[in-house]
Amino acid sequence: MNDDVKTRLIDKCQELSVAFVKLQFTDIMGATKNVTIPVEQLPKALDGDIAFDGGSIEGFVRIQESDMLLNPDPDTFVVFPWLTNGMKTARLMCDITWPDGSPFDGCPRTILKRVLARAQEMGYTPNAGPEPEFFLFKRDADGRPTIEGHDHAGYFDLPPLDRGEAAREDMVRKLSDMGFEVEAAHHEVAPAQHEIDFKYADAVTTADRIATFRFVVRTVALQHNLHATFMPKPKFGIPGSGMHVHISLFGSEGNAFFDESEPDSLSRISYHFMAGVLRRSSEFTAITNPLVNSYKRLVPGFEAPVYIAWSKGNRSPLIRIPARRGVGTRLEVRSPDPACNPYLALALIIAAGLEGIEEELQPPDPVDDNIYEMGLEERIERNIGSLPGTLEVALDEMARSEFVREVLGSHVTDRFLAAKGMEWDDYRTKVHEWELNRYLGAY
Repeated sequence: MNDDVKTRLIDKCQELSVAFVKLQFTDIMGATKNVTIPVEQLPKALDGDIAFDGGSIEGFVRIQESDMLLNPDPDTFVVFPWLTNGMKTARLMCDITWPDGSPFDGCPRTILKRVLARAQEMGYTPNAGPEPEFFLFKRDADGRPTIEGHDHAGYFDLPPLDRGEAAREDMVRKLSDMGFEVEAAHHEVAPAQHEIDFKYADAVTTADRIATFRFVVRTVALQHNLHATFMPKPKFGIPGSGMHVHISLFGSEGNAFFDESEPDSLSRISYHFMAGVLRRSSEFTAITNPLVNSYKRLVPGFEAPVYIAWSKGNRSPLIRIPARRGVGTRLEVRSPDPACNPYLALALIIAAGLEGIEEELQPPDPVDDNIYEMGLEERIERNIGSLPGTLEVALDEMARSEFVREVLGSHVTDRFLAAKGMEWDDYRTKVHEWELNRYLGAY
Protein backbone atom coordinates (compact mmCIF):
# COMPACT_ATOMS: atom_id res chain seq x y z
CA MET A 1 0.00 0.00 0.00
CA ASN A 2 1.54 3.29 -1.04
CA ASP A 3 2.05 6.20 1.35
CA ASP A 4 -0.54 8.45 -0.34
CA VAL A 5 -3.30 5.88 0.24
CA LYS A 6 -2.29 5.46 3.87
CA THR A 7 -2.22 9.21 4.43
CA ARG A 8 -5.68 9.65 2.89
CA LEU A 9 -7.19 6.96 5.09
CA ILE A 10 -5.59 8.32 8.25
CA ASP A 11 -6.73 11.85 7.38
CA LYS A 12 -10.25 10.60 6.66
CA CYS A 13 -10.47 8.95 10.08
CA GLN A 14 -9.39 12.20 11.72
CA GLU A 15 -11.87 14.20 9.65
CA LEU A 16 -14.74 11.85 10.54
CA SER A 17 -13.73 11.51 14.21
CA VAL A 18 -13.36 7.73 13.95
CA ALA A 19 -12.30 6.17 17.26
CA PHE A 20 -11.94 2.47 16.33
CA VAL A 21 -11.35 0.40 13.19
CA LYS A 22 -12.57 -3.17 12.74
CA LEU A 23 -10.22 -5.30 10.63
CA GLN A 24 -12.65 -7.88 9.26
CA PHE A 25 -12.23 -11.21 7.47
CA THR A 26 -14.15 -14.49 7.18
CA ASP A 27 -13.21 -17.95 8.33
CA ILE A 28 -13.59 -20.98 6.08
CA MET A 29 -17.19 -21.50 7.19
CA GLY A 30 -18.09 -17.93 6.22
CA ALA A 31 -18.40 -16.43 9.71
CA THR A 32 -17.24 -12.82 9.84
CA LYS A 33 -14.40 -12.24 12.31
CA ASN A 34 -12.58 -9.08 13.29
CA VAL A 35 -9.78 -7.53 15.25
CA THR A 36 -10.73 -4.10 16.60
CA ILE A 37 -7.96 -1.53 16.93
CA PRO A 38 -7.97 2.04 18.25
CA VAL A 39 -7.56 4.48 15.39
CA GLU A 40 -4.07 5.36 16.62
CA GLN A 41 -2.98 1.87 15.49
CA LEU A 42 -4.27 2.39 11.93
CA PRO A 43 -0.83 3.25 10.46
CA LYS A 44 0.50 -0.05 11.80
CA ALA A 45 -2.51 -1.90 10.38
CA LEU A 46 -2.05 -0.32 6.95
CA ASP A 47 1.54 -1.56 6.99
CA GLY A 48 0.19 -5.10 7.49
CA ASP A 49 1.70 -5.38 10.97
CA ILE A 50 -1.40 -6.41 12.95
CA ALA A 51 -1.05 -10.06 13.98
CA PHE A 52 -3.71 -12.44 15.29
CA ASP A 53 -3.95 -16.02 16.50
CA GLY A 54 -5.00 -18.06 13.48
CA GLY A 55 -4.99 -21.22 15.59
CA SER A 56 -8.23 -20.08 17.23
CA ILE A 57 -10.10 -19.54 13.94
CA GLU A 58 -12.18 -22.37 12.47
CA GLY A 59 -10.20 -24.21 9.78
CA PHE A 60 -7.18 -21.92 9.72
CA VAL A 61 -3.97 -23.41 11.14
CA ARG A 62 -2.60 -25.61 13.93
CA ILE A 63 -1.70 -24.05 17.25
CA GLN A 64 2.04 -24.39 16.64
CA GLU A 65 1.84 -22.23 13.50
CA SER A 66 -0.80 -19.78 14.58
CA ASP A 67 0.75 -16.33 14.04
CA MET A 68 -0.90 -14.63 11.05
CA LEU A 69 -1.19 -11.10 9.70
CA LEU A 70 -4.11 -8.98 8.52
CA ASN A 71 -3.60 -7.15 5.23
CA PRO A 72 -6.31 -4.44 4.93
CA ASP A 73 -7.84 -3.52 1.57
CA PRO A 74 -8.04 0.31 1.52
CA ASP A 75 -10.88 0.25 -1.02
CA THR A 76 -13.15 -1.33 1.60
CA PHE A 77 -12.91 1.49 4.14
CA VAL A 78 -16.32 2.54 5.42
CA VAL A 79 -17.68 4.06 8.63
CA PHE A 80 -20.55 2.22 10.33
CA PRO A 81 -23.67 4.44 10.41
CA TRP A 82 -24.23 3.99 14.13
CA LEU A 83 -22.32 4.85 17.28
CA THR A 84 -20.85 2.31 19.69
CA ASN A 85 -20.70 3.73 23.20
CA GLY A 86 -21.01 7.18 21.62
CA MET A 87 -18.03 6.64 19.29
CA LYS A 88 -17.63 6.07 15.55
CA THR A 89 -16.19 2.83 14.20
CA ALA A 90 -14.85 2.18 10.69
CA ARG A 91 -14.29 -1.08 8.86
CA LEU A 92 -11.61 -2.51 6.54
CA MET A 93 -11.86 -5.95 4.90
CA CYS A 94 -8.62 -7.89 5.07
CA ASP A 95 -6.71 -10.65 3.32
CA ILE A 96 -4.81 -13.07 5.54
CA THR A 97 -1.07 -13.55 5.09
CA TRP A 98 1.72 -15.50 6.72
CA PRO A 99 4.23 -13.55 8.83
CA ASP A 100 6.57 -13.33 5.84
CA GLY A 101 3.82 -11.57 3.83
CA SER A 102 3.00 -14.49 1.53
CA PRO A 103 -0.71 -15.23 0.93
CA PHE A 104 -2.35 -17.69 3.32
CA ASP A 105 -3.83 -20.54 1.28
CA GLY A 106 -6.78 -20.79 3.67
CA CYS A 107 -7.97 -17.20 3.15
CA PRO A 108 -11.37 -17.32 1.35
CA ARG A 109 -10.93 -13.81 -0.07
CA THR A 110 -7.56 -14.77 -1.57
CA ILE A 111 -9.07 -17.90 -3.12
CA LEU A 112 -11.72 -15.81 -4.89
CA LYS A 113 -9.08 -13.35 -6.08
CA ARG A 114 -7.13 -16.26 -7.57
CA VAL A 115 -10.17 -17.34 -9.61
CA LEU A 116 -10.73 -13.76 -10.78
CA ALA A 117 -7.08 -13.52 -11.87
CA ARG A 118 -7.68 -16.56 -14.04
CA ALA A 119 -10.76 -14.87 -15.51
CA GLN A 120 -8.70 -11.74 -16.24
CA GLU A 121 -6.17 -13.88 -18.10
CA MET A 122 -9.05 -15.12 -20.25
CA GLY A 123 -10.14 -11.52 -20.87
CA TYR A 124 -13.14 -11.39 -18.52
CA THR A 125 -14.26 -9.59 -15.38
CA PRO A 126 -16.95 -11.59 -13.54
CA ASN A 127 -19.71 -9.57 -11.91
CA ALA A 128 -22.16 -10.89 -9.35
CA GLY A 129 -25.37 -9.63 -7.79
CA PRO A 130 -27.07 -11.48 -4.90
CA GLU A 131 -30.67 -11.71 -3.70
CA PRO A 132 -30.26 -12.52 0.01
CA GLU A 133 -33.36 -13.51 1.96
CA PHE A 134 -33.75 -13.65 5.74
CA PHE A 135 -36.32 -13.98 8.50
CA LEU A 136 -37.10 -11.49 11.26
CA PHE A 137 -38.21 -13.21 14.46
CA LYS A 138 -39.16 -11.98 17.90
CA ARG A 139 -36.85 -12.26 20.90
CA ASP A 140 -38.04 -13.62 24.23
CA ALA A 141 -37.97 -11.75 27.54
CA ASP A 142 -34.32 -12.68 28.03
CA GLY A 143 -33.34 -11.49 24.54
CA ARG A 144 -32.95 -14.98 23.08
CA PRO A 145 -34.13 -15.54 19.50
CA THR A 146 -37.39 -17.41 18.88
CA ILE A 147 -38.97 -18.67 15.65
CA GLU A 148 -42.09 -16.59 16.29
CA GLY A 149 -42.66 -14.13 13.48
CA HIS A 150 -44.07 -10.69 14.07
CA ASP A 151 -46.29 -10.63 10.98
CA HIS A 152 -48.43 -12.84 8.74
CA ALA A 153 -47.70 -10.99 5.53
CA GLY A 154 -46.88 -12.51 2.15
CA TYR A 155 -45.11 -11.59 -1.07
CA PHE A 156 -44.88 -7.82 -1.65
CA ASP A 157 -47.45 -7.07 1.09
CA LEU A 158 -47.67 -3.62 2.66
CA PRO A 159 -48.19 -2.49 6.25
CA PRO A 160 -50.10 -3.17 8.41
CA LEU A 161 -49.64 -6.79 7.25
CA ASP A 162 -45.91 -6.25 6.80
CA ARG A 163 -44.87 -5.31 10.33
CA GLY A 164 -41.19 -5.63 9.47
CA GLU A 165 -41.14 -2.67 7.11
CA ALA A 166 -39.72 -0.22 9.68
CA ALA A 167 -36.79 -2.49 10.49
CA ARG A 168 -36.22 -3.31 6.82
CA GLU A 169 -36.24 0.34 5.78
CA ASP A 170 -33.80 1.12 8.59
CA MET A 171 -31.53 -1.61 7.19
CA VAL A 172 -31.78 -0.09 3.73
CA ARG A 173 -30.90 3.38 5.02
CA LYS A 174 -27.87 2.13 6.90
CA LEU A 175 -26.68 0.00 3.98
CA SER A 176 -27.05 3.03 1.70
CA ASP A 177 -25.02 5.11 4.15
CA MET A 178 -22.28 2.49 3.80
CA GLY A 179 -22.17 2.81 0.01
CA PHE A 180 -24.57 0.03 -1.03
CA GLU A 181 -26.79 0.78 -4.00
CA VAL A 182 -29.93 -0.96 -2.81
CA GLU A 183 -32.15 -1.76 -5.78
CA ALA A 184 -35.18 -3.25 -4.03
CA ALA A 185 -36.44 -4.32 -0.62
CA HIS A 186 -39.67 -6.17 0.07
CA HIS A 187 -41.52 -8.73 2.12
CA GLU A 188 -40.99 -12.25 0.79
CA VAL A 189 -43.41 -15.16 0.37
CA ALA A 190 -43.30 -16.57 3.90
CA PRO A 191 -44.50 -14.75 7.03
CA ALA A 192 -41.65 -12.74 8.60
CA GLN A 193 -39.42 -13.32 5.56
CA HIS A 194 -37.68 -10.42 3.80
CA GLU A 195 -35.35 -9.68 0.90
CA ILE A 196 -33.02 -6.76 0.20
CA ASP A 197 -31.29 -6.69 -3.20
CA PHE A 198 -28.26 -4.56 -3.99
CA LYS A 199 -26.54 -3.75 -7.26
CA TYR A 200 -24.05 -6.11 -8.84
CA ALA A 201 -20.32 -5.46 -8.69
CA ASP A 202 -17.12 -7.34 -9.32
CA ALA A 203 -17.13 -10.65 -7.46
CA VAL A 204 -14.75 -9.71 -4.61
CA THR A 205 -16.69 -6.51 -3.90
CA THR A 206 -19.94 -8.47 -3.94
CA ALA A 207 -18.58 -11.09 -1.53
CA ASP A 208 -17.37 -8.31 0.78
CA ARG A 209 -20.81 -6.74 0.63
CA ILE A 210 -22.58 -10.02 1.41
CA ALA A 211 -20.44 -10.44 4.52
CA THR A 212 -21.12 -6.83 5.50
CA PHE A 213 -24.83 -7.15 4.66
CA ARG A 214 -25.32 -10.03 7.07
CA PHE A 215 -23.56 -8.12 9.84
CA VAL A 216 -25.60 -4.93 9.27
CA VAL A 217 -28.95 -6.73 8.99
CA ARG A 218 -28.40 -8.61 12.24
CA THR A 219 -27.18 -5.46 14.01
CA VAL A 220 -30.17 -3.36 12.91
CA ALA A 221 -32.61 -6.16 13.76
CA LEU A 222 -31.19 -6.21 17.28
CA GLN A 223 -31.76 -2.45 17.51
CA HIS A 224 -35.45 -3.17 16.78
CA ASN A 225 -35.51 -5.97 19.40
CA LEU A 226 -35.78 -8.56 16.61
CA HIS A 227 -33.55 -11.43 15.53
CA ALA A 228 -32.50 -11.65 11.88
CA THR A 229 -31.55 -15.15 10.78
CA PHE A 230 -29.98 -16.35 7.54
CA MET A 231 -30.70 -19.96 8.49
CA PRO A 232 -32.07 -21.44 5.25
CA LYS A 233 -35.16 -23.20 6.65
CA PRO A 234 -36.06 -22.15 10.20
CA LYS A 235 -39.68 -23.35 10.00
CA PHE A 236 -41.37 -26.35 8.41
CA GLY A 237 -44.11 -25.87 5.81
CA ILE A 238 -43.09 -22.44 4.51
CA PRO A 239 -40.49 -21.41 1.93
CA GLY A 240 -36.88 -21.23 3.05
CA SER A 241 -34.39 -18.44 2.45
CA GLY A 242 -32.18 -18.54 -0.60
CA MET A 243 -29.55 -16.26 -2.03
CA HIS A 244 -29.92 -16.42 -5.79
CA VAL A 245 -26.73 -15.17 -7.44
CA HIS A 246 -26.78 -13.33 -10.78
CA ILE A 247 -23.56 -13.77 -12.75
CA SER A 248 -22.29 -11.97 -15.84
CA LEU A 249 -18.93 -11.69 -17.59
CA PHE A 250 -17.64 -8.44 -19.02
CA GLY A 251 -14.87 -8.27 -21.60
CA SER A 252 -13.34 -5.62 -23.83
CA GLU A 253 -16.57 -5.32 -25.86
CA GLY A 254 -19.01 -5.27 -22.96
CA ASN A 255 -21.20 -8.05 -21.61
CA ALA A 256 -19.80 -11.32 -22.97
CA PHE A 257 -23.12 -13.10 -22.38
CA PHE A 258 -24.91 -10.82 -24.87
CA ASP A 259 -24.77 -11.32 -28.64
CA GLU A 260 -27.49 -9.80 -30.84
CA SER A 261 -26.53 -12.07 -33.73
CA GLU A 262 -27.38 -15.24 -31.77
CA PRO A 263 -30.87 -16.65 -31.04
CA ASP A 264 -32.45 -14.83 -28.09
CA SER A 265 -29.30 -12.66 -28.02
CA LEU A 266 -27.47 -15.15 -25.79
CA SER A 267 -23.82 -15.59 -26.73
CA ARG A 268 -22.03 -18.88 -27.13
CA ILE A 269 -19.91 -17.83 -24.14
CA SER A 270 -23.03 -17.70 -21.96
CA TYR A 271 -23.98 -21.26 -22.94
CA HIS A 272 -20.46 -22.58 -22.31
CA PHE A 273 -20.38 -20.86 -18.90
CA MET A 274 -23.79 -22.24 -17.98
CA ALA A 275 -22.80 -25.75 -19.04
CA GLY A 276 -19.77 -25.58 -16.78
CA VAL A 277 -21.85 -24.52 -13.78
CA LEU A 278 -24.40 -27.28 -14.42
CA ARG A 279 -21.66 -29.90 -14.72
CA ARG A 280 -20.02 -29.01 -11.40
CA SER A 281 -23.13 -28.04 -9.42
CA SER A 282 -23.38 -31.21 -7.34
CA GLU A 283 -19.67 -31.03 -6.55
CA PHE A 284 -19.88 -27.51 -5.07
CA THR A 285 -23.28 -27.84 -3.36
CA ALA A 286 -21.67 -28.49 0.05
CA ILE A 287 -20.14 -24.99 -0.23
CA THR A 288 -23.19 -23.15 -1.58
CA ASN A 289 -25.49 -25.01 0.85
CA PRO A 290 -23.28 -25.73 3.86
CA LEU A 291 -25.66 -26.61 6.69
CA VAL A 292 -27.61 -29.71 7.64
CA ASN A 293 -30.58 -27.34 7.53
CA SER A 294 -29.77 -26.20 3.97
CA TYR A 295 -31.28 -29.42 2.62
CA LYS A 296 -34.61 -28.79 4.33
CA ARG A 297 -34.89 -25.89 1.86
CA LEU A 298 -33.77 -27.89 -1.20
CA VAL A 299 -37.01 -29.85 -1.52
CA PRO A 300 -39.64 -29.78 -4.30
CA GLY A 301 -42.61 -27.46 -4.01
CA PHE A 302 -41.15 -24.26 -2.54
CA GLU A 303 -39.45 -22.78 -5.66
CA ALA A 304 -36.03 -23.92 -4.40
CA PRO A 305 -33.94 -25.52 -7.15
CA VAL A 306 -33.62 -29.27 -6.68
CA TYR A 307 -32.93 -30.31 -10.25
CA ILE A 308 -29.89 -29.74 -12.47
CA ALA A 309 -31.43 -27.99 -15.44
CA TRP A 310 -31.87 -24.52 -16.90
CA SER A 311 -34.64 -22.39 -18.35
CA LYS A 312 -35.28 -18.93 -19.71
CA GLY A 313 -38.25 -18.36 -17.41
CA ASN A 314 -39.12 -21.42 -15.33
CA ARG A 315 -38.07 -21.11 -11.69
CA SER A 316 -37.88 -24.82 -10.85
CA PRO A 317 -34.44 -25.48 -12.47
CA LEU A 318 -31.04 -24.65 -11.02
CA ILE A 319 -30.28 -21.87 -13.53
CA ARG A 320 -32.67 -19.28 -14.93
CA ILE A 321 -31.95 -16.75 -17.68
CA PRO A 322 -33.69 -13.47 -16.76
CA ALA A 323 -35.39 -11.68 -19.66
CA ARG A 324 -33.24 -8.55 -19.73
CA ARG A 325 -30.69 -8.29 -22.54
CA GLY A 326 -27.78 -6.01 -23.34
CA VAL A 327 -25.72 -4.93 -20.35
CA GLY A 328 -28.13 -6.82 -18.08
CA THR A 329 -27.77 -10.25 -19.70
CA ARG A 330 -26.93 -12.71 -16.95
CA LEU A 331 -27.39 -16.15 -15.46
CA GLU A 332 -29.28 -16.60 -12.19
CA VAL A 333 -27.87 -19.48 -10.14
CA ARG A 334 -30.67 -20.30 -7.71
CA SER A 335 -29.22 -22.92 -5.38
CA PRO A 336 -26.98 -20.94 -2.95
CA ASP A 337 -28.40 -20.04 0.43
CA PRO A 338 -27.48 -17.05 2.61
CA ALA A 339 -25.54 -19.17 5.14
CA CYS A 340 -22.77 -19.92 2.64
CA ASN A 341 -19.27 -18.46 2.58
CA PRO A 342 -19.76 -15.93 -0.25
CA TYR A 343 -16.08 -15.94 -1.27
CA LEU A 344 -15.89 -19.71 -1.68
CA ALA A 345 -19.34 -19.98 -3.29
CA LEU A 346 -18.56 -17.34 -5.92
CA ALA A 347 -15.10 -18.79 -6.51
CA LEU A 348 -16.54 -22.22 -7.35
CA ILE A 349 -19.47 -20.97 -9.46
CA ILE A 350 -17.20 -18.70 -11.51
CA ALA A 351 -14.44 -21.31 -11.83
CA ALA A 352 -16.99 -23.87 -13.07
CA GLY A 353 -18.23 -21.39 -15.68
CA LEU A 354 -14.71 -20.54 -16.83
CA GLU A 355 -13.98 -24.24 -17.19
CA GLY A 356 -17.07 -24.52 -19.37
CA ILE A 357 -15.77 -21.71 -21.59
CA GLU A 358 -12.31 -23.26 -21.85
CA GLU A 359 -13.73 -26.65 -22.83
CA GLU A 360 -16.54 -25.15 -24.96
CA LEU A 361 -19.13 -27.24 -23.13
CA GLN A 362 -22.71 -27.28 -24.35
CA PRO A 363 -25.66 -27.31 -21.94
CA PRO A 364 -28.59 -29.70 -22.35
CA ASP A 365 -31.85 -28.45 -23.84
CA PRO A 366 -33.75 -25.96 -21.65
CA VAL A 367 -36.55 -27.27 -19.46
CA ASP A 368 -39.53 -24.95 -19.54
CA ASP A 369 -41.97 -27.33 -17.82
CA ASN A 370 -42.47 -27.50 -14.07
CA ILE A 371 -39.93 -30.15 -13.06
CA TYR A 372 -41.64 -30.60 -9.68
CA GLU A 373 -44.60 -32.13 -11.53
CA MET A 374 -42.46 -34.62 -13.47
CA GLY A 375 -42.14 -38.22 -12.42
CA LEU A 376 -38.81 -39.96 -12.00
CA GLU A 377 -39.08 -41.73 -15.38
CA GLU A 378 -39.62 -38.45 -17.24
CA ARG A 379 -36.70 -36.80 -15.45
CA ILE A 380 -34.44 -39.74 -16.33
CA GLU A 381 -35.65 -39.67 -19.94
CA ARG A 382 -34.89 -35.95 -20.17
CA ASN A 383 -31.53 -36.37 -18.43
CA ILE A 384 -32.44 -34.11 -15.50
CA GLY A 385 -30.23 -34.85 -12.51
CA SER A 386 -30.77 -33.82 -8.90
CA LEU A 387 -28.70 -31.84 -6.46
CA PRO A 388 -27.58 -33.69 -3.31
CA GLY A 389 -30.45 -34.24 -0.90
CA THR A 390 -28.47 -34.15 2.35
CA LEU A 391 -25.29 -32.60 3.65
CA GLU A 392 -23.75 -36.08 3.82
CA VAL A 393 -24.32 -36.70 0.11
CA ALA A 394 -23.05 -33.20 -0.75
CA LEU A 395 -19.87 -33.78 1.26
CA ASP A 396 -19.31 -37.11 -0.53
CA GLU A 397 -19.65 -35.34 -3.90
CA MET A 398 -17.23 -32.62 -2.79
CA ALA A 399 -14.71 -35.14 -1.43
CA ARG A 400 -14.58 -36.92 -4.81
CA SER A 401 -14.20 -33.68 -6.78
CA GLU A 402 -10.77 -32.87 -8.18
CA PHE A 403 -12.31 -29.64 -9.47
CA VAL A 404 -13.23 -28.38 -5.98
CA ARG A 405 -9.81 -29.32 -4.62
CA GLU A 406 -8.08 -27.48 -7.46
CA VAL A 407 -10.13 -24.30 -6.93
CA LEU A 408 -10.15 -24.19 -3.13
CA GLY A 409 -6.81 -25.89 -2.49
CA SER A 410 -6.23 -28.86 -0.21
CA HIS A 411 -6.06 -26.74 2.96
CA VAL A 412 -9.61 -25.38 2.68
CA THR A 413 -11.05 -28.54 1.12
CA ASP A 414 -9.76 -30.87 3.83
CA ARG A 415 -10.66 -28.61 6.74
CA PHE A 416 -14.12 -27.87 5.41
CA LEU A 417 -14.82 -31.58 4.86
CA ALA A 418 -13.54 -32.45 8.34
CA ALA A 419 -15.60 -29.77 10.13
CA LYS A 420 -18.77 -30.46 8.19
CA GLY A 421 -18.32 -34.22 8.56
CA MET A 422 -18.34 -33.75 12.33
CA GLU A 423 -21.42 -31.53 12.00
CA TRP A 424 -23.25 -34.24 10.05
CA ASP A 425 -22.23 -36.93 12.54
CA ASP A 426 -23.46 -34.78 15.41
CA TYR A 427 -26.82 -34.37 13.67
CA ARG A 428 -27.32 -37.99 12.64
CA THR A 429 -26.47 -39.42 16.06
CA LYS A 430 -28.87 -37.16 17.99
CA VAL A 431 -32.45 -38.21 18.76
CA HIS A 432 -34.78 -35.53 17.39
CA GLU A 433 -38.29 -34.47 18.40
CA TRP A 434 -39.75 -35.91 15.19
CA GLU A 435 -38.48 -39.39 16.08
CA LEU A 436 -39.97 -39.23 19.55
CA ASN A 437 -43.33 -38.04 18.20
CA ARG A 438 -43.36 -40.74 15.54
CA TYR A 439 -41.96 -43.76 17.34
CA LEU A 440 -42.03 -43.45 21.16
CA GLY A 441 -45.66 -44.45 21.56
CA ALA A 442 -45.84 -46.80 18.60
CA TYR A 443 -42.95 -49.11 19.40
